[in-house]
Amino acid sequence: MKYLKTGLCIFIAFVFIQSLFFKFSGSPETEFILGTLGEWSGQAWFGKYGAYMVGIVELIASILLFTRFHALGAFLAVGTMTGAIFFHLFTPIGVAQPAFNEVGEVVGNDGGTLFVMACLVWLAAAFLLYQTRKGDREEVD
Repeated sequence: MKYLKTGLCIFIAFVFIQSLFFKFSGSPETEFILGTLGEWSGQAWFGKYGAYMVGIVELIASILLFTRFHALGAFLAVGTMTGAIFFHLFTPIGVAQPAFNEVGEVVGNDGGTLFVMACLVWLAAAFLLYQTRKGDREEVD
């Protein structure tokens, strides 16, 4: 079970950390997603600053997953991905995101890959939380 937990932590951290480039570099993908959410919500500032906020939370979660505060890291991952899944399903961004070429032109879509990754990270983090709670109960008994 220890290897499964470690593997899930590595998976979550990999997904979060590899996405930081997009969040912190002003990539067309991030500008599209968060700009659309900012317009939809009437919170234009979210289009400009939301990527930094989400990226910082994902970075903190990634670090915490490998400390004694791993449950907090899993909790942050579940919370962040709950928001991502909600926004994919119930806002104009939708499930399939535009794919951009190197000059920022739309050249297709991702076929829902970003949404699927959010769902997989959510499942992995939820499992880690469940296992942590289950382990806490076994220690008390």
